[in-house]
Parts: sequence; structure tokens; C-alpha cells
Amino acid sequence: MKVVCLDLEGVLLPEFWEEFSKATKIEKLMLTTRDVPDYDALMKMRLEILDKNNLGMEEVLEVVETMEPLEGAREFLDWLRERAQVVILTGTYYEYIMPLMKKLGYPFMCANSLKIENGKIVGYNLREKDGKIEMINRFKEAGFETVAIGDSLNDLKMLHGAGKGILFRAKEELVRSEPKLLSVKTYEELKKILVKIL
Repeated sequence: MKVVCLDLEGVLLPEFWEEFSKATKIEKLMLTTRDVPDYDALMKMRLEILDKNNLGMEEVLEVVETMEPLEGAREFLDWLRERAQVVILTGTYYEYIMPLMKKLGYPFMCANSLKIENGKIVGYNLREKDGKIEMINRFKEAGFETVAIGDSLNDLKMLHGAGKGILFRAKEELVRSEPKLLSVKTYEELKKILVKIL
């Protein structure tokens, strides 16, 4: 049995922090793991900006309300779940991403948790360090063949650790720097590759 492990933002959903950046007009929040490989540094920067601008969960959830999955994402996910076990491995947070999971049909997801006090985001708890590759390794130890799909720098360990790794809608510089990984831009291209693998 094969398990397909997908990153969430950039693969099935828009990047939340990019959407939040547009809504708040804070340009620095546009940075994601596509730009900054050090996740802790990225999150600390985000939390400092939120604190400085007096932004909390209320404003975060207002932006989430306006978001929709990427065009074709739900259909692709439904197609994939008919052919393999599917797991979302993401660095995002349950506290704000769950409303969007309904729009994707509530797939199984491993995410992280925020520390919230009086409506303010004061910190975060990672489910585990390097959670994506850790889950890939556990699936392999349990006898599953793994396929991983991601778009960012923080997906690379997962993509290289899986039996097959696929970059999806990744920035061109990442595609060029990772010639051993397959790279596609559309769900239709992704389906064609997966039909051969699954």
C-alpha cells in the first residue's frame, strides 16, 4: 500500500501568510518557507510583527474566512483518495487552518499548535522537530511505500526521504537546484505522474 504525503499550503491551499500580508498590507509577512529555510526564524519574525501591530487570532480568522482551496484542489484530493492513503504533512497550525479543512473534505492532517493568550498568538508548539520527514520514516518502517508532494524549502527532507518526491508549483530556482526531483505545475500533470506510480 502506498501513502501519499502532501504539503498543504502552496499545494492544496494558498499560503496563509501571503494572504494575511495582502490583507494587512505588511509586506514582510509575504515571506514563507519558499523564501526562508529556517522555520523558527520565520515564525519568530511573524510573531514579532503580529505583536508590534496588535494583531491576533481575530484578525487571522477573518482572513481565513475569505480563503478558498486552490482551484481544482478538492477534486484532485478526492481523485487521489480513491487510489491511495493520503496524509497532509504541514507546518501550519490547527487553530486557524481547520475551517479550511472542511472545504477539502477533512483529510487526515499532521499540523502544529499555537500558544494563544487573550486572543494573542504568543508562541507555537511544533508537533515534533522535522515532523514531515519523521512521518515519512515512520510510514516506511511500518511497511508503506511513500510518495511526497511539496513546494518549499522545508519540504525537501520529506521529498528526498520518500520513495518518490515531487515538487508542485515550486519556484523556478528551487526546481533548478533540485534536478533529481520531478517537478509539475498543474494537478493534471500531477495525476499523470501519480497514475504511473500508484
